[in-house]
Amino acid sequence: MADISRVPFLCHLRGRPTSYIRHLRGTEVAHEGVGQVFWYRPRTAVISEVPVDDRELAVLFHARTSDFQDVAVQATVTYRIADPALAAARIDFGIDPELGGWREKPLDQLAGMITETAQQYASDLLARAPLTAALAEGVPEIRARVTDGLRTDTRLVQTGIAVAGVRVVAVRPAPEVEKALTTPTREQIQSEADRATYGRRALAVEQERRIAENELQSKIELAVRAERLVTQEGANEQRRMTEQAAAAGIAAEAEARRARTAASAQAERVRIEAAARAEAVRLVGQAEADAEAARVASVTGLDTSAMVALAVRDLADHLPSIGALTITPDMLTELLSRLVHTGQQQS
Repeated sequence: MADISRVPFLCHLRGRPTSYIRHLRGTEVAHEGVGQVFWYRPRTAVISEVPVDDRELAVLFHARTSDFQDVAVQATVTYRIADPALAAARIDFGIDPELGGWREKPLDQLAGMITETAQQYASDLLARAPLTAALAEGVPEIRARVTDGLRTDTRLVQTGIAVAGVRVVAVRPAPEVEKALTTPTREQIQSEADRATYGRRALAVEQERRIAENELQSKIELAVRAERLVTQEGANEQRRMTEQAAAAGIAAEAEARRARTAASAQAERVRIEAAARAEAVRLVGQAEADAEAARVASVTGLDTSAMVALAVRDLADHLPSIGALTITPDMLTELLSRLVHTGQQQS
């Protein structure tokens, strides 16, 4: 809308580049055009503001097909006011000279007129087509028919309305009819989906079977390898035990040989030591015998007193140390008797 500012007894209007302003003072046109800026007296001014930019109008209406089925058409109409002076003369675009707002609702009136006109052309087309054809091929045909009809419509042309284009978004039947129409396709899609599901399940089962077979084959192969490993380990252990036994036998034989050698050496050493000891004993005995024989030979032929003296000397050599000795006549007599007796036995 235009910008209006007020001072006492006067108002100032500043238009927009997309708005057509027409200022009437009495029966004369004082200002007219796009982008107008002027002062005016609100008590004597009649001002109309017509938008000249492109506008989008959403259209929704119902129509009936040749087989008596109700369909809803959703479209968008792009239009503009090509002749704003003519539109201002046919539709009330007058604004309040003090506040700047439209006194009526011209755009709503214009939208209703465009909607009814578009519905008329679309209904004429759909009334000659069955429901399936309207749903399958209705969008481009309705778009072409409505576009041509709106551009050539006498009422819109005389109002200064130019239609830039029409976009048909959808043509829909009643909800229950749409559900019934989509049921076969839905069932077919569901059947294909079920078939795909069953195929996928069958493929999954086949894959699982193959996986199970592979796992079983792997287990068998592992068992065979484990058996080979156990057999090889047993053979290795047997070979190791055999080699250990052979090594132990060789060691035992070597130890026995060393023991026999050591025993032979020990026996030989003992024999030599025994022979040496025997020879030493023999020599000692021989020496003692020779000494005794020489001693006996040395005392042979001695008188009794000499023999007694020798006997006393021998006795003194074999007696322990005596600090004091008391000899009585009886003891001396008995000692002499023993010495004489011993000398006689030796002789």
